[in-house]
Amino acid sequence: MVDKWTAEDVPDQRGRVAVVTGANTGIGFETAKVLAARGAAVVLAVRDTAKGERAAGRITAAAPSADVTVRHLDLTSLDSVRAAADQLRAGLPRIDLLINNAGVMYTPKSTTADGFELQLGTNHLGHFALTGLLLDRMLTVEGSRVVTVSSLAHDLRAAIDLNDLQWERRSYSRVGAYGQSKLANLQFTYELQRRLAEKSPTVAVAAHPGLASTELIRNSVFVVRTFVRAFNPLISQPADRGALPTLRAATDPDVRGGEYYGPRGLRELRGYPVRVRSNRLSHDEFLQRGLWAASEELTGVTFPV
Repeated sequence: MVDKWTAEDVPDQRGRVAVVTGANTGIGFETAKVLAARGAAVVLAVRDTAKGERAAGRITAAAPSADVTVRHLDLTSLDSVRAAADQLRAGLPRIDLLINNAGVMYTPKSTTADGFELQLGTNHLGHFALTGLLLDRMLTVEGSRVVTVSSLAHDLRAAIDLNDLQWERRSYSRVGAYGQSKLANLQFTYELQRRLAEKSPTVAVAAHPGLASTELIRNSVFVVRTFVRAFNPLISQPADRGALPTLRAATDPDVRGGEYYGPRGLRELRGYPVRVRSNRLSHDEFLQRGLWAASEELTGVTFPV
């Protein structure tokens, strides 16, 4: 595999269709911009369609021939997820790439429209439901991939408590809840890959951006925001570099299902994208299956695999 993989290594994407959640800003925007510039038809699935239209305008300004559309998707509402999936299914006979990128981070304790803890509901359950509702548009498409964006935080005070996924019995921790949601992203990827392995050319892959300069940090506690801002040039990387692990997971021909990509630098904070390892809990098959069953029950969405 290429050691210093960059956006210039993204293969020609003409003829491919990509759906990118949270694509109006940050990692999602940079991912969508590169895919569109390489010829993919890209759908920006976003909560704020006005911001999405502005993002689409920036993409087409840089690449006038880019094929970019905007669709409304609010991952905090299963009704919105279902409506978005219905609209996408009606307009897209095939999907080559589904990039589950959107997310929230370190939010105060609150719930989604369906009563789910906000970080789990947005980062995992919303994407779980969206993937299940769109997967049949991918299962016969050679080279199709579901790429889910996780985080280094999957190993930071993170655990999957199947008896208290919604933090109703524990004292709420912003950090712990975010870590749980990012650990869930990985467990979802690995369980989905196991289900896909012998039945479809579609594969499931995960990625993380390291420490990237995006809007996500806005909900962090004061000391974290202060530290990151003070040392930002030394420990983080811009959003376009943070998008590279996602782009590699989505487009590198050498990628295999069940792999995980992140920066290769010190503690995976920054650097060129390479295959990396996730923690032991992420590979716990009992927890993977338990989370899957709980996610199906909570969302009411079952998968065609």
